[in-house]
Amino acid sequence: MKGLLGKLAGAARARLGQDSVRYKHLVLPPRRRRLCGWEFKDEEYFLTSAQQEADRLIGSFGATADSAILDVGCGVGRLAIGLVSRLGQARGYHGIDVSQDAIDWCKRHLARASPELTFTHIDVHNARYNPSRRGIDGSFRFPLADQSADIIYLYSVFSHMEADDVRVYLGELARLLRPAGKIFLTGFIEQGVPDVQVNPPNYHMEWRGALHCVRYDRAFFERLLAERGLRVERFEHAREANGQSGVYVGRD
Repeated sequence: MKGLLGKLAGAARARLGQDSVRYKHLVLPPRRRRLCGWEFKDEEYFLTSAQQEADRLIGSFGATADSAILDVGCGVGRLAIGLVSRLGQARGYHGIDVSQDAIDWCKRHLARASPELTFTHIDVHNARYNPSRRGIDGSFRFPLADQSADIIYLYSVFSHMEADDVRVYLGELARLLRPAGKIFLTGFIEQGVPDVQVNPPNYHMEWRGALHCVRYDRAFFERLLAERGLRVERFEHAREANGQSGVYVGRD
């Protein structure tokens, strides 16, 4: 009995120490690296959610294996995994994130399995995800050329950023977006609330810690977009994770 328990404990320790998971011939991040809700700990749920995000870009924006896709806040590569699963390759995919650890994992596992994928760390301040680094100002640039992106994707990025930083990011998105390009983003965006509010009480759930939830008034957020020559083409209220809204954006 003791021998069996020892083997089981050893197997559990080995699983906890795994740096990646193979599931349906794809590389997934281990459970400890999936920082979304508890349901993402399940491999099938995680992969299905990744495929659904790829399907969103394919169905709404006509994404193909050759589309130039910029994944801002890529984390551990959920969208990249979905694109590879659906399209076989994602030759124009570029993921960026403020977390060095997340980018290192993506390079170590996803780029090794699919060498066409590109991942880049951007070392800028975010009070929640990269608190020790320098702040974002008007000199900030994403490491990409002008009009180099067909599709820009930001899931749960502006939901953890205040307005001044969002303005800088939107300026960069407008610089990078091709004339017919599209943006998909999510955020906590509501009608008739204060322009910007961090961790609003009694809103979907209890918010804890720096920038856990940054909520925007819809009219105010649309003005931020308009300042950069961008406009909302489709708005889906509270359909995304934790009550976020999905926003489909094009050039004005």
